[in-house]
Amino acid sequence: MIVWVDMKGVVKVSTDKSAIEELLTRSVDSIYPTRGALEKVLFSGKKIRLYLGIDPTSPHLHLGHAENLIMLRRFQDLGHEVFVLFGDFTGRIGDPTDKLAARVSLTSAQVKENLKTFKTQASKVLRFSGQNAAQVKFNAKWLSKLTFEEVIEFSSHFTVQQMIERSMFQERLQAGKPIHLHEFFYPLMQGYDSYAMDVDLEIGGTDQTFNMLVGRDVQRIYRNKEKFVITNRLLEDPATGKKMSKTEGTLINLDDVPTAMFGKMMAAPDELIVPIAELATLIPQKNVEEIKIALKKGINPRDIKLYVAEELVKLYHSTKAATEAREEFVRVFSKKERPEDAPKLKITKTLPLIDLLIEAGVESRGEARRLIIQGAIKINDEQKKDEKEMIATKKGDILRIGKHRFFEIV
Repeated sequence: MIVWVDMKGVVKVSTDKSAIEELLTRSVDSIYPTRGALEKVLFSGKKIRLYLGIDPTSPHLHLGHAENLIMLRRFQDLGHEVFVLFGDFTGRIGDPTDKLAARVSLTSAQVKENLKTFKTQASKVLRFSGQNAAQVKFNAKWLSKLTFEEVIEFSSHFTVQQMIERSMFQERLQAGKPIHLHEFFYPLMQGYDSYAMDVDLEIGGTDQTFNMLVGRDVQRIYRNKEKFVITNRLLEDPATGKKMSKTEGTLINLDDVPTAMFGKMMAAPDELIVPIAELATLIPQKNVEEIKIALKKGINPRDIKLYVAEELVKLYHSTKAATEAREEFVRVFSKKERPEDAPKLKITKTLPLIDLLIEAGVESRGEARRLIIQGAIKINDEQKKDEKEMIATKKGDILRIGKHRFFEIV
């Protein structure tokens, strides 16, 4: 979409009806206070300030983040002022949402390390330069400067009952598990972010509804101002209700190399085809509807996955990379050949199998064990089943993890 700029260099806000209609429907679950109220603002031509918050609990952004980044991009294309807030302060505390135990706190060094490539990854969707560039902010800039007196005053506007009624806290109470006092402060900190940036709108997944509505309360209390909230559907498997995750082996990261991204999409459960196409790509909605019809008619899901996988790689890498990834997938998995451009893995010593997998980027020992138990690990086509087996690799060996991840030992 073209970003229109007037003679003075000021970005003009678009009120394109079809673009706003897609913006408010494609991935949306709910809009607060109402869709009608937000539509009225958007069609008025008023420029709004909106943001998405992301905590650096991992060094990778994934398709779940991408869904919200895509919505930000649509607002950016319409001429609105968009921010990505990286929670370098809140990330150290940990969001208790959907957690049946307190998160392990991260150190400042861990947060800093995780943040290293966040902007680069987000730039696969957003524009951080040129006309109407997106802006990056860090909440330690204001949260770390609050005095204890200010925190007490701020927290006085909320009650323990508001916090304790949340489902994950109720489940912990019933299970006799502890609820730590600092966990009540997470939604307050997220709410303060809205005040510090003085935003008109916040977007996030449905799992963030409570936290985002706290920010709405904060804007009303301190600025007597409305703040809109858009909650987007979670990218999850309709058959299981589970989000894409490294634990389930379905996580697709934005910094995955093209062949790995393509391969992971091909390995994803068939039930994820439509959610990924609709929420994490720029495939036109009419094409998404055609995908739904084709699947109902019994078209081979593999053929549809090839299309969606190519669109994924096209968006997060390039058209050329998408074409090459598709050709490589067909060559390797249809013709049973090894990949020509497998990522190189430098191993200089004998390692237990489980440690070799960690060196190859498997994100936890638990995930590594799961892969080994499932028989998903091969070295030179020989299956490995003992996590303690000492592996003495040599140059040119091929490590295969699952169906679609290959590494050449160097």
